[in-house]
Amino acid sequence: MRILGIDPGLAIVGFGFVDKVGNKLTPVQYGCIQTEAHTPEEERLLHVYEGMVQLIDKYQPDAVAVEKLFFSRNVTTALPVAQARGVLILAAVQRGLPVAEYTPMMVKQAVVGYGKAEKKQVQEMVKLLLKLAAVPKPDDVADALAVAVCHAHSVSLNSKLNEVLRK
Repeated sequence: MRILGIDPGLAIVGFGFVDKVGNKLTPVQYGCIQTEAHTPEEERLLHVYEGMVQLIDKYQPDAVAVEKLFFSRNVTTALPVAQARGVLILAAVQRGLPVAEYTPMMVKQAVVGYGKAEKKQVQEMVKLLLKLAAVPKPDDVADALAVAVCHAHSVSLNSKLNEVLRK
């Protein structure tokens, strides 16, 4: 199973493709889609959408996992990020891909084993779990890979639960 993890944003969209074979996770490709700050918002959204469509078409994931938004303070930045998240989900759904959503706490719990883990801990665990030489930069890329790892763990857990329930 190939999973695309996404850390949504308007300025930077982190993405990470991870293959899951049995219990083994292998990074396929990761990076970010970036938009220019002084570009009109609608052009930035189009750039994010088109970039994601190209990535999906090239790497052919089986599932997409997106981090849910969590903003406790700045509503001004929440709206553009929510719009970017919408076009990212649209790109996946138009390609017929299932989309799973995870809160930051769920991602931390799945990757580190502690829902209130520090960002640095999550990044180091992503590096270890995917056997990377270094923590991916910018942070959005490591976050996207963490979302993919979270989904991989959730898929495993759900399939085991379904096996038990069928018996």
